[in-house]
Amino acid sequence: MNQPVSQTIADELDGDTLHEECGVFGILGHPDAAALTALGLHALQHRGQEAAGIVSFDGTRFHSERRMGLVGDHYTDPATLAKLPGTISIGHVRYSTTGEVALRNVQPLFAELEVGGIAVAHNGNFTNGLTLRRQLIAGGAICQSTSDTEVVLHLIARSRYTSTADRFIDAVRQMEGGYSMLAMTRTKLIAARDPTGIRPLVMGELDGKPIFCSETCALEIIGAKYIRDVENGEVIICEIQPDGSVQIDARKAGNQQPERLCLFEYVYFARPDSVVGGRSVYVARKNMGMNLAKEAPVEADVVVPVPDGGTPAALGFAQESGIPFEYGIIRNHYVGRTFIEPTQQIRAFGVKLKHSANRAMIEGKRVVLVDDSIVRGTTSLKIVQMIRDAGAKEVHIRVASPMIYYPDFYGIDTPDADKLLANQYDSLQAMCDYIGADSLQFLSIDGLYRAVGGEARNAARPQFTDHYFTGDYPTRLLDKSGESMGNKISVLASNG
Repeated sequence: MNQPVSQTIADELDGDTLHEECGVFGILGHPDAAALTALGLHALQHRGQEAAGIVSFDGTRFHSERRMGLVGDHYTDPATLAKLPGTISIGHVRYSTTGEVALRNVQPLFAELEVGGIAVAHNGNFTNGLTLRRQLIAGGAICQSTSDTEVVLHLIARSRYTSTADRFIDAVRQMEGGYSMLAMTRTKLIAARDPTGIRPLVMGELDGKPIFCSETCALEIIGAKYIRDVENGEVIICEIQPDGSVQIDARKAGNQQPERLCLFEYVYFARPDSVVGGRSVYVARKNMGMNLAKEAPVEADVVVPVPDGGTPAALGFAQESGIPFEYGIIRNHYVGRTFIEPTQQIRAFGVKLKHSANRAMIEGKRVVLVDDSIVRGTTSLKIVQMIRDAGAKEVHIRVASPMIYYPDFYGIDTPDADKLLANQYDSLQAMCDYIGADSLQFLSIDGLYRAVGGEARNAARPQFTDHYFTGDYPTRLLDKSGESMGNKISVLASNG
């Protein structure tokens, strides 16, 4: 099926970028639950821009608003928030990695079970989701979406336990992969994090009411207090009591492993003002740039970030090297999926729709371009040419993370392995020649580990999830080994 040309342009602009699957936010016992959830999702918008959803409960009924597009496109409307009354709410922003882009896949997903209504939303990916889906369908289950979140609802429904919390834990114990998950019932807000702690999840408090969200920046936007990270393999059950107080019960779901947070949270995904795993994302990225300057020095006149991801690393590189930092590339933040109906000539503008060179800072100079990562290299090629067209004498690329060799199965939308730049060329010089730069260097894996955790990688027991660089996957990949990963699921085509 042909895509609209405006969408094709946006895909070309974003096609050389890794995408996180989603972000989650939930609050229990607050009179402005839905409005606070909308604000929290707005702070998490960088984690998913395709769709957003909120479910609330008003003491009698559940209410759901799920929309395609950005949070600000829908949930700033008082009329929309008025449709979400109640003091319990969970929300979700999405970029799809499992399941196609359709309204039926927008989370939170809701189901009416024997024990009552329940809504579920999660960030990440289940590496046995398709395997479990096929088993459920073989047993008579009817699936209405292609989202692996629906599998969780089926497992909760089939559990033999009596309480919703026990059923939820029973379901979580059957899931594999990297995830952080929220569920809400008529009286409970439940949070869970995968046994390896690949995806982040934090707990906060506002006016004495518990909050869970993917990043601390979502707490900051509503003035909430950070309490702690949800531990890997932990399930936290918060329940409103008849007197209005909240009872909190923390349990271990079992099969807990040593924590291995996803390194890409620090490299790219998390907002710079967030604290992930007790570490400032901004400081980690600046450290990456400083380590990069030590490992791959270059004689140059100016350090220029590839915005926005490369900015903290470029600051670190400039500070360590003594080379001046300048905004040599200006980003247009208003390029979306709706644009003027383009001719082929306008489509050829390519990356210039998103980035433009600041000639005054570039012309006649030797430029160090600092980026957070390189996936396929197609955007890097265009940016290098743009910098040369602006009059640069030399263009040197420095990348604040190692080369990406392997695909991800924990919620990051990565190209197939053979589409990754590192696998298309047999040498660093060949990659450099393709991109058109004068030199190209990547941060080492130990340099990245030191930037984030303060010590080199422990090969026997890696401190972080780093398979995209090393091929060391922290869990088994049941769907992939069973040749299920990435296979199409046959469902009715939908227009919404």
